[in-house]
Amino acid sequence: MSNKEIIEGCIINDRKCQELFYKKYYNTLLYMCLRYAKDKDEANVCLNNGFLRIFKNLEKLEKIESVEPWMRRIMFNSISDHLRSKAGKVRFLEIEQNGNSTNNEGYQGLLEDDILRLIDLLPRQSGEVFVLYAIHGYKHKEIAELKGISEGTSKWHLSEAKKKLQNLIIKSRNRNIDVG
Repeated sequence: MSNKEIIEGCIINDRKCQELFYKKYYNTLLYMCLRYAKDKDEANVCLNNGFLRIFKNLEKLEKIESVEPWMRRIMFNSISDHLRSKAGKVRFLEIEQNGNSTNNEGYQGLLEDDILRLIDLLPRQSGEVFVLYAIHGYKHKEIAELKGISEGTSKWHLSEAKKKLQNLIIKSRNRNIDVG
């Protein structure tokens, strides 16, 4: 069965097509959720909520060949909504610019979804440490135990993530780039 046939079947609520579609994209989208969730159970909640949104909106998909980026955007929104409901806002985003520390000054128009998309561009390990520390509020000792790394390595990954995230935010602001 082609991807087009599967998607058309999903649109008319064909359970077999929905199952094929789910299985085809399960691993890709679960990995996305695991990057932001504190554990596998929370990742599965995000994943299932995201798939529900995808199935509800599949008829709005304009080009079948662009299904994966379209799904990723919906999944990011689902993850962001879940994190917002659990934690309120991203707790920690202190950016240093020219040696001066600022707390979101100049970045107020940047939405949480945009920040999550930028975090997804970070190197995997640094991004995961950043999410655990900045969004979920874990301490470096807890992160070290979870990730099987030293506290110093956790601190280094956080520092690297902050630097790279700062650069990504500045680039997106200076170039007025759509981070989605």
